[in-house]
Amino acid sequence: MTGARFDGKVALITGAGSGMGRAITLRLTSEGATVFAVDIDEGRLKETEDLATGVVTYHVADVTSPEACKLAVETCVAEHGRLDVLGNIAGIARAEHVTDVTVEQYRQMMGVNVDGYFFMAQAAIPHLLESSGNIVNIASNAGLMGQAYTVVYCMTKGAVVQLTKALAMEYIKTPLRVNALAPAGTNTTLVHTFQVPADVDFELMARYSGHRGMAEPDDIASLFAYVASDEAHAIHGAILSADNGVTAG
Repeated sequence: MTGARFDGKVALITGAGSGMGRAITLRLTSEGATVFAVDIDEGRLKETEDLATGVVTYHVADVTSPEACKLAVETCVAEHGRLDVLGNIAGIARAEHVTDVTVEQYRQMMGVNVDGYFFMAQAAIPHLLESSGNIVNIASNAGLMGQAYTVVYCMTKGAVVQLTKALAMEYIKTPLRVNALAPAGTNTTLVHTFQVPADVDFELMARYSGHRGMAEPDDIASLFAYVASDEAHAIHGAILSADNGVTAG
């Protein structure tokens, strides 16, 4: 660890019940942050709270709801008096033939992966401007390259990339920083429960797995903690790949 970089700071982390969100929550609390942990699964949030070495309060919310996003931010600020970091981590992924995607499946993925990010940012920005805080979004290698059988997922992560860059430009004359991390496969529940249709052409999917294996959630948490800290004051509007070289060439 690199010391208490987040002493006195409050971070709101979505998807905090598992995977990257949990790892980021634990990392930030270990460095002094108070984390307001948001997830749709209360049981997993309780597990995260129990694992933390620092202060975690949790809030159950469905980030597909604009009202729920606004309430989460308002509750965080009411309980802790400020907001310094917004981590948009919650996400879902699926492989599918594009012609088989139902309207319900499409709306669900857009709701979690795009709507949640936008409405959380919209609600948080006034508070982050007051604290000279920052937003860190989780994008993906899938937002930087085309991938067979994950068309909707790629669309959502491409939207996260552009959300990050556009917000960075809109607030470039303020102290607010906005960045995104773009992992590839990471050893989380999301990956282990990732389902692929039996009749896909695996030759088309092979390159997305890369040659160096998966990252660990702690790898992403380490990068998140740096980008969200004051040490990264010069990083704004960046999409930082942490993909073991998947998008290198």
